[in-house]
This record gives sequence, structure tokens and C-alpha cells, in this order.
Amino acid sequence: MIKIIRAEHIRQKILRLYFSDSSWGDYDLQPLIDRQTELTHSLNDDSYFQQFFLALGALCWRNGLELSPGSIHQKLKGHQQLHDETKVA
Repeated sequence: MIKIIRAEHIRQKILRLYFSDSSWGDYDLQPLIDRQTELTHSLNDDSYFQQFFLALGALCWRNGLELSPGSIHQKLKGHQQLHDETKVA
């Protein structure tokens, strides 16, 4: 089971996520925020957006929004945006 082990804010609504399989990718949450659901609306605020945390390997915010690490991993892999940390020079 894939888990997010570290997350960093890169810019705007993009987070660099490091996964338990030694891969990483930059995940743009803007498309999710653009849906303007009850849980994603508050992510428009930059200060609130940057208050993300990890819980049991998932990406979370205080309002109850929890994003599955497996789904994010698959999305990044499908868009060829997943990198192998072991291949970094």
C-alpha cells in the first residue's frame, strides 16, 4: 500500500509529494479546487492551503478533506509525472 511520507509546498497550489515506494511527483491541486465543492472551497485561501498535513499516509486538511495516496500516485503515474527518487543524481 502506497503512502505519502513527506509533502512540501512548491508554489501556488502545487505540492511535491514523496511516496513510500521511493517515488515523488509534483501534484497540482488547482483542478480539484476549481470544482468548488464544500471541502475544496477553503483551499482557495493560500494560508489555509498550506496547512496540509499527513495522516496515515494520506494528504489532509483540518476541514476533513483527505486525499488518497494511492489515487494521487496513480494519477501522477498516468500523466508520467512520477519520478524515482533513487535515480536522482
